[in-house]
Amino acid sequence: MITRQILFIQGGGEGAYEEDRLLAESLRDKLGAACDVRYPRMPEEEGSTYEEWKERLTKEFAALDREVILVAHSVGGSLLFKYLTEEEMKASILGLFLVAAPYFGAKNWEFDDFALPNGFASKLPKNLPVFFYHSRDDQWVSFKHLSLYAKKLPQASIREFNDRGHQFNNDLSEVARDIKGLMD
Repeated sequence: MITRQILFIQGGGEGAYEEDRLLAESLRDKLGAACDVRYPRMPEEEGSTYEEWKERLTKEFAALDREVILVAHSVGGSLLFKYLTEEEMKASILGLFLVAAPYFGAKNWEFDDFALPNGFASKLPKNLPVFFYHSRDDQWVSFKHLSLYAKKLPQASIREFNDRGHQFNNDLSEVARDIKGLMD
């Protein structure tokens, strides 16, 4: 049996690595031995630049030895998404799963360094399955961010929730189910 490679990218902010470890563990538990979930520590959690994240993502992609499924939470999802639209990808990506990702450029999220380039949707790898997950009660990233992504990426699969909060109650069952569906 081929073990699938999963790269899980944490969110940003103070304590994000430890908080998101529970999400990575949830994914690992739900997927079982069929998947190898890698969970690297990203740059300084508070005040880091996109260039620092880009450098780290480049190292992580260089270390991959087979097809990969990408999962990311919050700011990590937004920055991973930006990376995929700006960099030449050598890795074969089977799917992209973004949980509670902010849309940089939206009101109160105007950070030019993190903003997506114009026409970003056309710059993603062709035929890449993209999934977004967001909860209406997210206390950090407004639910409205999900609709901004949905408008730009009508082909994406959108998963809406009512009571999962920003950390999805540390349960990524739905993400695991979608990953398993992609692997079938």
